[in-house]
Amino acid sequence: MSEIFKERMTADFDGEFVVFLIGMRINKPWKVHKWLPISMAMPKMINELYKTPEMGLISHESWFGRTSIMIQYWKSFEHLDQYAKSKDSAHLPAWRDFNLNVGSNGDVGIWHETYLSKKGNYEAVYNNMPRFGLAKVGKHVSATGKFSSADGRMKNTTE
Repeated sequence: MSEIFKERMTADFDGEFVVFLIGMRINKPWKVHKWLPISMAMPKMINELYKTPEMGLISHESWFGRTSIMIQYWKSFEHLDQYAKSKDSAHLPAWRDFNLNVGSNGDVGIWHETYLSKKGNYEAVYNNMPRFGLAKVGKHVSATGKFSSADGRMKNTTE
């Protein structure tokens, strides 16, 4: 079990990074043959990305249910885009299979959102949590002093 930090903590990340949210929604639960292959494709991609850190994935968190969500942290948009388009990665075959087997028939929904961020354009706070999210990616620091308020964390543009 991960260590629980029994205090307010925040994340401090140097430079730019990308937050990529991606997910799936099971619209017709009885069509297991449609959604199960899609849900099984993501672990293959995540394993591939962790085995090849130069592809640019830094870390991820995920939750599963009828609507599943994964938060990914990337070094840059270029890394994310190159992975999505790479003929040598697990992504393109999974994308092709989705389009062949589901497409726009309404059985399974997929979505993603991409956010570019840098110091001074994000803030985070964690209390009674293990290292999580951006704090797992960047520095995990006590939310005191200049980090004690959301406004202070947002304005923190110097070391």
